[in-house]
Parts: sequence; C-alpha cells; structure tokens
Amino acid sequence: MDIALLYLQLFGTFFLIGLFGFGGGYGMLSLIQTKVVPQWISISQFTDIVAISQMTPGPIGINSATYCGYMACHNAGLGTTMSMLGSFVATFALVLPSLILMIIIAKLFIKYMNTPTVQSAFSGLRPAVVGLLAAATLLLCNSENFSTPTTDAWQFGISIALFVATFIGIKVYQVNPIKIILMAGFAGLLLLY
Repeated sequence: MDIALLYLQLFGTFFLIGLFGFGGGYGMLSLIQTKVVPQWISISQFTDIVAISQMTPGPIGINSATYCGYMACHNAGLGTTMSMLGSFVATFALVLPSLILMIIIAKLFIKYMNTPTVQSAFSGLRPAVVGLLAAATLLLCNSENFSTPTTDAWQFGISIALFVATFIGIKVYQVNPIKIILMAGFAGLLLLY
C-alpha cells in the first residue's frame, strides 16, 4: 500500500469521525470501530486500544485515534517513526473539525458580540449558568464531603471553615483559585489526617 495513500485515508477517516462524532469520546468509539477494525486493525487490537485509552489521561476519543493511527501504520509494515506520524495524522484529523468550528464561532462572536440580540442572549444565559454552578455546588455539599455534626463534628467544622476561608480568599482577597485549591488540600491533610 502506498504510504501517502494510507496517511490520506487515515486523515479522511478521522476527520469525518471528528466532524460527525457527537456525544463525546464514548460516542466516537463505535464510529472508530466501524471505520478502522475491518480495514486496518483487528478486533482484539481495538479492544486493547479502548482499554489503554481508558487508562491513559485525556479524552478517550483522542487517545483512541492516536493509538489507532499508530496501529494502522504498524500493521501496514511501517516502522516506529512512520507509525508515530500515523498517530499524529489521526489525532490531528480528529481534532481539526472542532478547531475549525471554534475558530468560526469565535470570529462570529467577536463580530457580533456587541449586537443587541447577542447581548440579550447572554443576559438570559447568565442566570442559567449561575443556577447550574449553584446546583453543582449544592450536589457537592453532601455528608461525604462535609460529614455531619452528629457523625463527625471535627470534620464537619473543618470542612465548613475551609469552605468559608476559600470563599473569602477568592471573593475578597482575589487569591488565585489554584493556590486556594492547593492550600485547602494541604490544610485538609494536616487537620483531618
């Protein structure tokens, strides 16, 4: 098989998967399997790829594309360097549609952000975003994260104190949230361990 043709097929296949793979990485897995298993890799290799993709950090769809690109080139008899290029081609092709769409949306947003329609839409979205963040916060305010005064008063008191301290640190003193997370984690280790 011609090497350039293989790379072109990898690019085209993963570009289409990136373009039509709605539902995140898990939604893309069936598309990836349909397109690559009969053509480039075996079903057992694909099963291994899914397992490795779940164990490694990062989105499962991108990890799967990376490993599939490598295995497709490796199975075609190409060496390690050319197989690594195949993994790059597959990963880049998978991400490219999202990149293009985000650039288009950003350009349109910059062009139309001061129009009354867009401003009205964002005015309507702000309370919804605040509500979603508040709901997520309330879901985390459970007995597993804060304990209860009857179960473990010490853990409950420390959890509430850390919550108040982080809120004040971010809202009043404008401390970087990453520093707050690190300090709260360290304080939790010292006080609760």
